[in-house]
Amino acid sequence: MLGGSRGEGFRFNDSDLDIMLWSSFDRVLWDFSQVQFYNTDLYGIMLSDSSESPPGFTMLLLPLLDTLRSELSATPCVKINGILCVSSEKYRNSTCSRKNFIMHGPCKSGRICNTEYDHAHCLFSDFWPPIASSWVSRCHTWPSPNVVDDIIKSGCHLVAIGHKLGKHVDDEWRISFSIAETKLVHSMNHTQFLTYGLMKMFLKEIINHGLDDEVKILSSYHIKTVVFWAIQQNTMFDWCPKNLLEGFWVCFKLLLKWIYEGICPNFFIPENNMFLSNVYGEAQEMLYTRMQSLYEMGIVFLLQSP
Repeated sequence: MLGGSRGEGFRFNDSDLDIMLWSSFDRVLWDFSQVQFYNTDLYGIMLSDSSESPPGFTMLLLPLLDTLRSELSATPCVKINGILCVSSEKYRNSTCSRKNFIMHGPCKSGRICNTEYDHAHCLFSDFWPPIASSWVSRCHTWPSPNVVDDIIKSGCHLVAIGHKLGKHVDDEWRISFSIAETKLVHSMNHTQFLTYGLMKMFLKEIINHGLDDEVKILSSYHIKTVVFWAIQQNTMFDWCPKNLLEGFWVCFKLLLKWIYEGICPNFFIPENNMFLSNVYGEAQEMLYTRMQSLYEMGIVFLLQSP
């Protein structure tokens, strides 16, 4: 599956490309009763257990029927409390071990011509995760019911990286909603899409301009999350071309509020605070001071962007 800025439809000179690959014959279940839908002679089955993981993360257990198969196929596993689990760290190392790549989270990163790309091997679930069930009931106006149904039927992925503050950071997996996010971006009207693009330019050309990667605490994923929440929470706002800058201001103020509070709720799992491990302390204070000065300057600060 293609994702990233280019997968979403942007064509900036520096638009990146995300490439996700997964096996056709490995599946993650959220409840073991779902095994009835698979021929276990053909499919490798993994069972999610998030009882000891932060929201949005999970352990992947191997049922007894797959234990022998995993040993024969050298599945990267560890034993935790006597139970065989698929290790995200070992999985990541086995799929991202080639030279000429840089590790970037759960991905191996590189460059083809002038395009940066992230290449992630992941696992797939045909089912919508129960922890994200509240998202479905929250979608009263946006996205539309047919988009919600399409997203639910498309399942989700699990990428090989744990929560930095998790109990099993080297063995946990992060629930990824990449399919859902692409469908949400494609369901935006044109002004909403332009607002999203303007927010991405604001991040790159104003907030993160001149900063080394290790000191950039705001990411494009934070920006995407802000835009999703802003659209869903402001359904009475007229997202039309004449209101483009007003729409940007709605998103900017929401981001400013989140930075002040130190809370960035994941769009699908709000209990997952995506600021928890990076936007805090002195870095948070410095970012808030910068954002507040831009707020006091007004929308004219966008002219700082070339």
